[in-house]
Amino acid sequence: MFGILSPCPSRTPEDLKPRWMGHFCGLCLELRDDAGHLARLTTNYDALALSVLVEAQLGDESGARDAGPCALRGMRRQRIATGGGPRLAATASLLLASAKIRDHVEDGDGLAARPGARGLAGFSADRLRAKAIAIGESIGLDVEPLAAAIGRQREVESAAGPGTALTDVTAPTETATAELFAHAAVLGGRPENAGAFRSAGAAFGRLAHLLDAAEDFDEDAERGAWNPLAATGAGVDAARPLARGALEDMKAALESASLVDETLSRLLLDRYAHHAVAKTFGSTCATYPRAERRDYRRYRERREYRRDYDDDHYYRHRPRNFFSGLCAFTVLCCTCQMCCREHYEGPWSRRRREGCCRDGCDCCSCDCCPCGCD
Repeated sequence: MFGILSPCPSRTPEDLKPRWMGHFCGLCLELRDDAGHLARLTTNYDALALSVLVEAQLGDESGARDAGPCALRGMRRQRIATGGGPRLAATASLLLASAKIRDHVEDGDGLAARPGARGLAGFSADRLRAKAIAIGESIGLDVEPLAAAIGRQREVESAAGPGTALTDVTAPTETATAELFAHAAVLGGRPENAGAFRSAGAAFGRLAHLLDAAEDFDEDAERGAWNPLAATGAGVDAARPLARGALEDMKAALESASLVDETLSRLLLDRYAHHAVAKTFGSTCATYPRAERRDYRRYRERREYRRDYDDDHYYRHRPRNFFSGLCAFTVLCCTCQMCCREHYEGPWSRRRREGCCRDGCDCCSCDCCPCGCD
């Protein structure tokens, strides 16, 4: 689960790359230590913002240690973040993963739709939630209200229909994300930042929800799955200004907070976030094409007779089972194909995916946007 704040080498200053990797590895190892090796699969880029915000308030006083060689970073050692920041990020990652798995179980789609997998998926969701609660207690965070807020998402979606405001649909996500951001102020020793962080978290939750809905719009139309942009009749065009408004709200909230070092937080929550919006909705510059979306119903009708083929007329193989997909996921990660390859086959779905640095990457630099705009 990589999230919307995907790293881009060409957009990351050289002096910030080790720090970003330190937070990423700190989260991964925190998940391993507190929830087991399989929990490392829930590592989420977006959750790193929480760890970064804690460090931004502590400055040089933030905890860190040297970690040993790891295959995922080329067997190199790394200075990693420790303490409350990675624990808060781990709580968010586990809680999000639990909610996603539980959603698949209740909808009966994805891996949960396979015979015998439903019970295992439900058990995994409960286990991840229990681990999130345990880690949250260790840092003074009550996770139950957050889980309850996320649990209301399904009820909100069931009540949504044509004319429902998109902000009503995103409200549960905003509530949970806002409280996670606010707790970063507590862990950073600056409770006066809680209000600003809560506002930034609500904006970030709204942005993440809208980007996810826009990116899945075509695929959900093809599968006949529920999508907030289609269910409310708003469409992608209505989500674009809301997403850009969320960017501005998040930026304004963070600028009002008192931070010791805001360089890395600005990179993630400003530059990376702007890049995610431009990638999903299209840039405002003339040389970078806007993302064109097709009508939900017409697209679904037009695609029904081609279910076994993708947009480039490649045959879609049957999805892999859980264990085969896990092996494929490990290979893709260890060989950096998810980052550097132009196209790769999804480990479980076997759909064609695009690497985040597909527009040119030598593992040291890339050019993610042809016009160079953010």
